[in-house]
Parts: sequence; structure tokens; C-alpha cells
Amino acid sequence: MATNLALDPALIDRAVAVSGEPSKKAAVTLALREFIARREQASIVELLGQLEWDESFDPRVERSRR
Repeated sequence: MATNLALDPALIDRAVAVSGEPSKKAAVTLALREFIARREQASIVELLGQLEWDESFDPRVERSRR
């Protein structure tokens, strides 16, 4: 899908240099993937302190049930 965007040329040049990607398109694609991953990770952090843990759970016992 072709999309025209007015992006800051200095930011694009810096993204290409920092990422090591061979093209502007590759650098922007990588930046978007990393942005999405960070936002998804942030939503997981919000769960801290909200989950109930079963103190009696022993992963070693679960592994030996084979």
C-alpha cells in the first residue's frame, strides 16, 4: 500500500543511520514494528500486581507429570 507522508528528513536520516537498514522504507518499517512491540509490552506491565498467584504451584512437579 503506497502512503505519502511528510516526515522530518533529519529524523528519517537518523533512523536509517541508527538502524543500519539499507533504505528509508526498511528503517520506517522497523521503527513501526518496534513502536508496536513497545506499546504491546507496556500493556502487559499494567497487569503487574493484578494477577493472583497460586503459592502452592510447583513448576518442577508439573514438568515431571509426563
